[in-house]
Amino acid sequence: MTLVTDTDPTPERPRRPATGPVQYRGEDLEAERGPGLGCFRFQVAVLVALLVLTPLTVAWGWPAWISAALLFAVIALLLVAGQTIIFLLRLVAADRRGRRRPLASDTKTVGELEDEGTLPTGPDEDRPARP
Repeated sequence: MTLVTDTDPTPERPRRPATGPVQYRGEDLEAERGPGLGCFRFQVAVLVALLVLTPLTVAWGWPAWISAALLFAVIALLLVAGQTIIFLLRLVAADRRGRRRPLASDTKTVGELEDEGTLPTGPDEDRPARP
């Protein structure tokens, strides 16, 4: 049996506005500043080529320093391509900011229920009490 008190030790978090610019390093996120999709596609193409070429250099008996250099290039390119995809995903998130209902859905989304305040806040509110 649990006791419910009026004082909740966890303070309520302030809500973020549903619309507005996404902040990136203290400024509004702009699509024109930063890498684009073409840059990412080029990075992925070079990465795939290096991923295929690196083990082949070992099979072909090339010098070990070439294989090691290609391996380090793959690792560096993975880092750069990963950062690029994170930036591009933030652009997509900034573009889709705000709550939208899926096209095939007749029910309200969780965000719409939260905005209305009709979403149950506790895990046991909609269940009957156990004896």
